[in-house]
Amino acid sequence: MNRTPRTLNRILLGLLGLVLAGIGGGLLWISLDPRAARTWQEFAPKAQEDLQDLGGQTQLSGQSWIWMVLSLAMIVAIVLLILWAAAQGRGRTGTLVSEYDDDGGVPGRVAVSSAMAEQALRSALQEDPNVSSAAVSTYDVRGGPALRVRIQPRQGAAPQVIAADATALVEALDAALGRKTPVLISIDAGRKLRFSREDRVR
Repeated sequence: MNRTPRTLNRILLGLLGLVLAGIGGGLLWISLDPRAARTWQEFAPKAQEDLQDLGGQTQLSGQSWIWMVLSLAMIVAIVLLILWAAAQGRGRTGTLVSEYDDDGGVPGRVAVSSAMAEQALRSALQEDPNVSSAAVSTYDVRGGPALRVRIQPRQGAAPQVIAADATALVEALDAALGRKTPVLISIDAGRKLRFSREDRVR
């Protein structure tokens, strides 16, 4: 339900994995193959000399402009990494209900914090003997708030019973608020449980 850029994350992680695999494979190859080690020993000094010559040929005010370009590239990379980190997990909202009322009396806006609904549902779910733990979050989905309820059942608990109990609690919350809120109920199967994950959207 959140706006994490999963496709971009997979691409970046895939590229990083390929780079690290290439570096690790090259180091392993050099350490195991004597011919590869000799080739590297012959190549490394020459590459170092070429870099030094390149630095001498690109002098600008007593310093190679290549270092300036690399420094600028590093700054751009840091900014991009900050933006990428900020894009993770977006979509959370702190307001579950916000309505403006001007019918008689003093006009004004009534807002219900999402923390209220999250705490109420979480507390009610954790009182269920079939539930090991529960987490409730509120997200902004298509311009409106929606709840995500994640339930970790106890071993041997029936997922159908837990889903029905969670649905009843959500309906009670809707009755208290006077409006229906979209809800995603997910039941996560632990390692020792015999049933798979079950999702229910209302």
